[in-house]
Amino acid sequence: MHKLVSIALGAFSILASAVSAIAAPTEVTDALGRKVSVDLPVKRVAVNFNFEEFTAVAGVEGWQKVVGISRAPWEGWRPLIFDRYKAVIPNLAAMPDFGFTEDNSLSAEKIIGLKPDVLLMSDWGYKAAQTQMQQIEGAGIPIVVIDYNAQQLGRHLASTRALGEVMGREARAEELATLYKSQYDDTLARVAKAKAAGVPAKTVYVELGRDGADTIGNSYNGTMWGAIVTTLGANNLATGKLPGPWGPLNAEAVIAGNPDLVLFASSSWVSKTKAVRTGYEIKPEETRASLRPYAERPGWGDIKAVKAGEINAIEHGLARTLYDFTAMQYLAKRLYPEQFADVDPVANFRAYHEKYLPIAYSGTWMLTLKP
Repeated sequence: MHKLVSIALGAFSILASAVSAIAAPTEVTDALGRKVSVDLPVKRVAVNFNFEEFTAVAGVEGWQKVVGISRAPWEGWRPLIFDRYKAVIPNLAAMPDFGFTEDNSLSAEKIIGLKPDVLLMSDWGYKAAQTQMQQIEGAGIPIVVIDYNAQQLGRHLASTRALGEVMGREARAEELATLYKSQYDDTLARVAKAKAAGVPAKTVYVELGRDGADTIGNSYNGTMWGAIVTTLGANNLATGKLPGPWGPLNAEAVIAGNPDLVLFASSSWVSKTKAVRTGYEIKPEETRASLRPYAERPGWGDIKAVKAGEINAIEHGLARTLYDFTAMQYLAKRLYPEQFADVDPVANFRAYHEKYLPIAYSGTWMLTLKP
């Protein structure tokens, strides 16, 4: 009798496991607050953007479910970083490419042909490719929008939790969301203390340091670095001076604006030999050598930021990510050194790598011209 009961219980356990493995429609709330029905657990996923955020949540093992990506915004824009991930993600090198919205190559046919259970799509890509999105949804493929570009706390958290739910990594996603919110809230609380203590607002000039000191790069108004500057209670020199969200600011306007701090957005751009350089392969002395010509521009000698040694480089890719709290901390520390004396944004970025990313931290990501 006991043997028969044992056999029956074993059969029931196997049946229960089989049933639980069958995908069931589940409502996922995406970054836009849309309720999207996705059959979970997913077996096949297409990923359009936010690859490092996807990796932080899903892990290397999560990539085993990925059947296609938009290669251009990762392999094309940041090839050196792509190569590092390619070395640890077995199927990334041969990953099918389904195109990208910015070069009008996004193919609904390719995505449908990959037969994903879900498409993870950036907000701006989703809006830019409405015809393709309707075709994809019409083929029965749900689209979950992920958005870190809006630089809104709520969207950061919603995107992270949506990634966790889709990939079956809810606990890890919640841990990451909690980390981000705590760091974000702590930064703004310290800024509020500085304001309450009467620390005056400083003026910040931000420029994309990509094409050399003899070319004026984009500044930012209400987005990316411009948004971070104003969130931290500083005055963005470009506010009201640009016709759109980004563009070059007149050289005379920068000198007349006399900023207290200058921030050059930098990276390891391929073939941009005069750029301010940051990234995994870059040593501090290389970053400083590439930054120096910008600080020596004609007329810059009398700018307050130059006199105070507040010429800074920061990795452009840190502006709108799940780890952009480290970029906020770096800039806040330059603006309010007393209130952020015990905050080490570089150490925090290193710790994030160690705990959530499959590649090792190295190189230079944020520093001042003067050691």
